[in-house]
Amino acid sequence: MPLFDMPLDQLRTYTSSAVEPEDFDAFWDQTTADAREFPLDAVYAPVENHLSVIESFDVSFAGFGGARIKGWLHLPANRDTGRALPVVVQYIGYSGGRGLVQQDTKWAQAGYAHFIMDTRGQGYGGILGQTADPHPSAGEVSYAGLTTRGISSREDYYYRRVYVDAFRAIEAAQGHSEVDAAKVLLVGLSQGGGLAIAAAGLAAGRLDGILATMADVPFLQDFPRAIDIAPRGPYTEIAGFLARHRDRYEPMLAVLNYFDGVHLGRRATAPALFSVAQMDDVCPPSTVFAAYNAYGAGAAATPGAVPAKAMEVYRFNNHEGGQEHHWVSQLRYVADLLAC
Repeated sequence: MPLFDMPLDQLRTYTSSAVEPEDFDAFWDQTTADAREFPLDAVYAPVENHLSVIESFDVSFAGFGGARIKGWLHLPANRDTGRALPVVVQYIGYSGGRGLVQQDTKWAQAGYAHFIMDTRGQGYGGILGQTADPHPSAGEVSYAGLTTRGISSREDYYYRRVYVDAFRAIEAAQGHSEVDAAKVLLVGLSQGGGLAIAAAGLAAGRLDGILATMADVPFLQDFPRAIDIAPRGPYTEIAGFLARHRDRYEPMLAVLNYFDGVHLGRRATAPALFSVAQMDDVCPPSTVFAAYNAYGAGAAATPGAVPAKAMEVYRFNNHEGGQEHHWVSQLRYVADLLAC
């Protein structure tokens, strides 16, 4: 895939044309308040993972509407008794789920608590999922087209539910007795990166303890540009929908503006490490830079509150991004952060 988006110097100053709704904060204040009407009721059940160096727990907690959301919690087996661990809360890419219990334990191998949230209604793609989406607009079947599910209203839009699940997943991770609730790191790739940004924005002013956000080639950013230029899905689901529903563009954008990571990330107060791939035809670089350039900008009104942030650029990569090379950067980033 050749370079098809803006040159890097333009990307570094690009801002999204997405229009933030006037009642954006009120909408999310009410949404999170409604979610917290349901007791979190986080359950951590020990489970056999056949790994001698990792202990795992099958997690469930109340997400949007009180629906039970699954997850994994992994802890290093050689941890010091009585010492709470920083926790990495990981969100999963589009179509994937939490996977098998031993499938991804890398943050626990590095010495941290590692919490993986299953994504409701997904898990039909490369990684197994086990959490249904019981909302009336969705049903229990996992299949493609999630980006337009419930798109007729902000109340029923699929990602309203998933963003709330991501927010409550932080609370569930913090609730375990061996987790340091004041040292939470949010991480994800693609959709997972978008959820990390959304969760960081929702946590600001509502939930303490977020130390950093690590968003890799994030999805769900800068919808107006993404649906115009992305040549490969999932944004093309929206373009395909509009190709048939020709009169729905403006009403759809009005709904998507409540879920654009550009707006949510603007409210984040935690430091951030982003990554972008310049040949990415799934999450075009301009949409990633739109999120990065806006991230934390809403804190500017408070002196000293603007979070530090950095962007790793992978010029010759597509949506796979930096992969194992970037994880080394993340390990160093987290170690430096915790050493401060």
